[in-house]
Amino acid sequence: MPGTDKPLLAHLLRRAGFGATFQELDRYSELGYEATVDELLHPERQPAIEEDVLERYYIDWKESRNIEGALTESVYRMNAYAGGRPLQEKIALFWHQVFATGLAKVLHEKTMLNQIDLFREQGLGNFRDLLLGLAKDPAMIFWLDNNFNHKDAPNENWGRELLELFSLGVGMDDQENYTEEDVQSAARAFTGWTIDDDNVASIPFGKTPWLFRYLPEDHDEDDKTFMGETGNFNGEDIIDIVVRQPAAARFISRHLYNFFVADEPQVPAWQHTPPGDPEAIKILEEEYFRSNYDIRSMLKVLFNSDFFKSDRARFAKVKSPAEVVVGTLHLLGDFKFPKRGIYDVALGCRYMGQDLLNPPSVEGWHTGEEWIDSGSLVERVNFVADQISDVQQPGVKAMVDTLLDGTSELDPVSVIDGCLELLGHVRLHEKNKTHLAREVRSMLEKRSGLVAGSPEDRQATENTVLHTMKMIGSSREYQFA
Repeated sequence: MPGTDKPLLAHLLRRAGFGATFQELDRYSELGYEATVDELLHPERQPAIEEDVLERYYIDWKESRNIEGALTESVYRMNAYAGGRPLQEKIALFWHQVFATGLAKVLHEKTMLNQIDLFREQGLGNFRDLLLGLAKDPAMIFWLDNNFNHKDAPNENWGRELLELFSLGVGMDDQENYTEEDVQSAARAFTGWTIDDDNVASIPFGKTPWLFRYLPEDHDEDDKTFMGETGNFNGEDIIDIVVRQPAAARFISRHLYNFFVADEPQVPAWQHTPPGDPEAIKILEEEYFRSNYDIRSMLKVLFNSDFFKSDRARFAKVKSPAEVVVGTLHLLGDFKFPKRGIYDVALGCRYMGQDLLNPPSVEGWHTGEEWIDSGSLVERVNFVADQISDVQQPGVKAMVDTLLDGTSELDPVSVIDGCLELLGHVRLHEKNKTHLAREVRSMLEKRSGLVAGSPEDRQATENTVLHTMKMIGSSREYQFA
């Protein structure tokens, strides 16, 4: 339906992506809400970035020789795709949080980036297939020691985390979701799933990607009892049983709700803490089974639901550092093409508390209000204020020109409302809006001695708009998506 509510679309793009420019919101408004959701859910229909250009400008990315290059590539891709394939990058970020794997142990940048590519390519697909891909992912195998999981000496690390953190959770409704016997059987079923040793060494040819290898002679062929079923199970059988569990539906539904709708308690509390919106979780659980574990179908239901579109859900999530950094870069139109300086910008995520490709533990990052402390808040405010007040940035210049050229008579209300709209239909509390209005009025009054329409008048007005956007970007409200 043409003319779709732009604040609603801005809400959708903040959650399914990293926000949207005012030009993008104009296009999506003409497209309509449901058609926009459909476009977002099918990123493969949009053009890809030119890989040969990246390899030409960022030679070290091809081999991912160091952590700096891997971090830079991750942020660059998120920003480059923010306007064309935003959900592809957002779902990769989502699974990176759920299936937390880190360079602190893996120490192999290319293999880590290959895991992120797995999330890009399969993150919107079937959950069963994604878990199977994860079980064969060399970064995960090394991260959780499955390369040390042998039939005569089982290692339970991967088997335990598969159940506890990646698919079922410890429990739900005050009940436990699995037993120690289930963990042991899962570990035995994944014996022989390892890494090709021939590809581990980095000398003399550099860090070539690790490969999955199955060693049948190292696989436990005895019967195993898992989730009440007994048989000569292998890893694939375990995953088939896992995804059929009601706990898997609840676990994935709560994760999707927590990431895309509203902040929930941290994952370890889920066993004893009911969902904030049980009815919404029930809807997602039903779609999980109806669609045969399809994440794209679950997100389609989520984005089109009343609970997602409700006013209560808007600005109900604290932005992650990646959302702050990439969302701001996208708004500015910066780093859409390779150039110097992207690494310094990418470090902003780390300084704000989210060291991409290097989560603090297998549990991932704690989200919601735990993103914010006195140090990280200063980093957030300074980053946004510095970036958003640079009129040389194409996105900033476009916003300033649009506001100045589209308003015949500027007053504090029109300046503030115009900036809020151009920055993505941000909301300010009335108290903050009143304080800002006094500041804007004072700046506008200083133009009284200037000739209307003169270059000096234009510059003074431009400075007022830039200052207003800077203040909005520095506000508490801007920290919410």
